Amino acid sequence: MCAINGALAYGVSAARVDEAVIVRTRDHMASRGPQAAGLWIDEQRRIGFGHRRLAIIDLSPDGNQPMSLPDGSLTICFNGEIYNFRDLRHRLEAKGRVFRTESDTEVLLHLYAEYGPAMLGMLRGMFAFALWDATTEMLLLARDPFGIKPLYYADDGQTLQFASQVKGLLAGGRVDTSPEPAGHAGFFLWGSVPEPYTLYRGIRQLPAGSYLEVRDGTCGTHVVYSSARSWFEGAAEGALDLRSALLDSVDHHFIADVPVSLFLSAGRDSTTLLALASEIRPEPIRAVTLSFEEYAGRHDDETPLAAEVARQYGAEHHISLLTRARFDAELDRALDAMDQPSIDGLNTYFVSQAAAEGDHRVALSGLGADELFGGYPSFQQVPKLAKSLAFTRLAPSVFGGANRLAARLGVLGNSPKASALVELGRSIEGAYLLRRGLFLPSEIEEILDPDLARAGLMELATLDRLREITAGIPTEHAKISALEMSMYMRNQLLRDSDWAGMAHSLEIRVPFTDIELMHRLGPWIASAQPPTKVDMAGAPRQALPDAVRLRAKTGFTIPIRDWILEGGESKGGGEPYRALARLVYRRLVGGEGLAREVAA
Repeated sequence: MCAINGALAYGVSAARVDEAVIVRTRDHMASRGPQAAGLWIDEQRRIGFGHRRLAIIDLSPDGNQPMSLPDGSLTICFNGEIYNFRDLRHRLEAKGRVFRTESDTEVLLHLYAEYGPAMLGMLRGMFAFALWDATTEMLLLARDPFGIKPLYYADDGQTLQFASQVKGLLAGGRVDTSPEPAGHAGFFLWGSVPEPYTLYRGIRQLPAGSYLEVRDGTCGTHVVYSSARSWFEGAAEGALDLRSALLDSVDHHFIADVPVSLFLSAGRDSTTLLALASEIRPEPIRAVTLSFEEYAGRHDDETPLAAEVARQYGAEHHISLLTRARFDAELDRALDAMDQPSIDGLNTYFVSQAAAEGDHRVALSGLGADELFGGYPSFQQVPKLAKSLAFTRLAPSVFGGANRLAARLGVLGNSPKASALVELGRSIEGAYLLRRGLFLPSEIEEILDPDLARAGLMELATLDRLREITAGIPTEHAKISALEMSMYMRNQLLRDSDWAGMAHSLEIRVPFTDIELMHRLGPWIASAQPPTKVDMAGAPRQALPDAVRLRAKTGFTIPIRDWILEGGESKGGGEPYRALARLVYRRLVGGEGLAREVAA
């Protein structure tokens, strides 16, 4: 796990690559790779790569980057982990390829030499990398199918810069920082900035599952995984061997030359991971749990049950107490580490800090289980909302108003979003926007400068984007799974896990978000009987405690309402995350004439 960055001067009149810019960008991301700093610039100074290393596989200096083939024809800087790299290496050795290191990075070089961009479909892992092909004078930027690892780029028509973080590109300078309306409007629409946008017109995120080529003075983006529909293709035949599929993913996510630990709550997701890991790992699993004084003795307190789970599966358990004083002292640093604004991620920041203090370098997270196994309320609420309104064509006046209608349907409650119930709620996509959206489009025009808001919302074309995601997917359940993975998981959960973990030099791995697991489960998710959380929790040989299996979902939270949203901050329909969006926006963006109410 690392930070990558670089620049290519591809235009006819482009200035040579500036080493100082590459170094500034690289070293701004030092927490992502504290063990080594690398730099490579070609003789013509047309291209240069920077790299910060967090050594996980092949801990020797041989694994440092940027890395080149012996003949200099290919050079790479890589962020991530390739879990099937040993299988790929054996295949390449059978073709006569000779390796000098034990790293997965070198496998990528030889794999590209053999297969070109087609190699991307062979990779199992989380990755973002840049590869320079000196023979064809081509730069390739690539990103994994789910978007676990980030990659941003800035292209002014002459020079293309790229980095693992938006703030890294800003630190390097020479990028257009004028506001991107879609990024600002998108943040208030979703609580995170939707891909491919950022807050800046000059910086874009490379879409998940795609690669960008720069060759002969032109840039072109190519999609490897064409649509969410491809995740669910195939027939669900025979009996689903869920246990085998999950064990395989967990086993692959333990591939490392350092110990791998685990974030442990009292929920089914992390407990299932611990139970499966304890079956296949000879050593005790190191587990980390956050505890809070405010939650002591309440349903929210996961510590006692997490400790029981740890004892049952023989884990080496560490409980970290997060006090209000510690939270207040650390909040500014946490927000500084936040690469793009988000209403989530602080929980992951603090549990990552606890893991790093215990000298952990890698941790597993249960992220992705809800998307695979229908764990969110949206899987029940969205179809219910869409069906109720689509078939009856009810007007809110029938029940005395939109809020009363929302209450009768059991969705949204007394929320400002209830006013758009009939307008948006008649389709799966519109109902999903109501369920997951933070503010309504009409509200955003009252928060941001109206011209900025309208331009952003027009560019986002949100309902069209949601329909593109669900196109061709056969069942409502699978459509919601695709929406949750493509929007909430990708733009918020995965991105927050990246910045929050790497702020503490901690690699977070997500076994439930695995392309091979998706291939095996996808047809079943789209079947008439999709796998559930009950099925997932039944996969371990040693059963989960009843208190975990039967426990209502609480999510992984911290006392945000009590700690952040005080002193009048809880305005906004009584919804704490709306208030948190205002706070985060003020702290990370400021007013600068963009936001009236937010900057007030």
